[in-house]
Amino acid sequence: MSIHDSRIGQLLLTGIPSTELDSATAARLKKLQPGGFILFSRNLESPQQLRKLCDDLRDLSLVEPIITIDQEGGRVSRLRYIGHEPPNAQQLRDKNDPALIDRHGKLTGQILRLFGINLDLCPVLDISYDDQADNSLKGRTYGTDAQQVITNAGIFNRAMRKAGTLSCAKHFPGYGPAECDPHEFLPIITKSKEQLLETELVPYTALMPELDSVMTCHANYQAYDPENERLPASLSHNIVQKLLRDQLGFDGLAITDDLDMGAILNEVTFEQAIQGAIKAGNDMVMICHRLEMVEQAKIHLEALPNPTVHDALIRMEKFKKKLPKPDHFTLEKFKAINEAIWQLRVDTLGETLASQLSVEDGKRSPVELY
Repeated sequence: MSIHDSRIGQLLLTGIPSTELDSATAARLKKLQPGGFILFSRNLESPQQLRKLCDDLRDLSLVEPIITIDQEGGRVSRLRYIGHEPPNAQQLRDKNDPALIDRHGKLTGQILRLFGINLDLCPVLDISYDDQADNSLKGRTYGTDAQQVITNAGIFNRAMRKAGTLSCAKHFPGYGPAECDPHEFLPIITKSKEQLLETELVPYTALMPELDSVMTCHANYQAYDPENERLPASLSHNIVQKLLRDQLGFDGLAITDDLDMGAILNEVTFEQAIQGAIKAGNDMVMICHRLEMVEQAKIHLEALPNPTVHDALIRMEKFKKKLPKPDHFTLEKFKAINEAIWQLRVDTLGETLASQLSVEDGKRSPVELY
């Protein structure tokens, strides 16, 4: 039996359709044996339901699964559908109180662990050069320069990990200079290698020992792929293997951003995206919304030669040894943490602004509408 038969599903991070697993979906997932699951607002109905869903996903997995979510704060807070919305990174940055950021990290780690979610897809390490830019980052950045990002994101990251939830830094190498939203189009970034090393890459090099995983992004960096100006970073061997791994020395888990996004689908075939992501040096391909595409992705991965997937499987195995066990769930525990999140919101924004939640008007990035 080759590793393709038994373990290839470990390289898949999949979304699931709904708030519970019907027998057909459970059977498909049992056969797929994906390495992880990513949750969205469509998967949330109540605190008890979410914990049961996470338990059910564990039960059908032969290997302890990654269960992950985007819980950053502000509009990118999936849990706001069943609880309070924490302040976002920019609001915490503007308040300029390290103790509040520490509380945000601690509470985020605690609430996710209570549900059995073991990896949070944050902190965002992008630098904001324009807080109003239409590049998917509005409200999500911890700094307007590299040092501010390192300080603030570092506080959040340490507090969340101490509370028992693993972290994923994103979006490598950095969306800060992007002029469009990768959910829809491929951003082209023209900074030189020297400029990137002095700006975008600094938070990654500084925080590298404290990052459990890194998400690779869908933007083209001309300095690293001058021969292919339409190649997204997530599919670039020069960026994932040569830059992130060989040059910066990252040996943790590398996960692609969703491969079902415009920046990918408009540029390459699905087969090229799946195989290219692993060839580039990623360990996990993320497909958020269509289970049939995940099943197709597994077939594309099985077509890769053993040596290509070997390193990814080794890193995955190493990562999974760090996965924290869920906390014992009670509704009382949830209510206490949820109340503390509301207090954090008030302490950051004041009573009046705290009551004004993020609005899903569809005019911002689709990142919040998934």
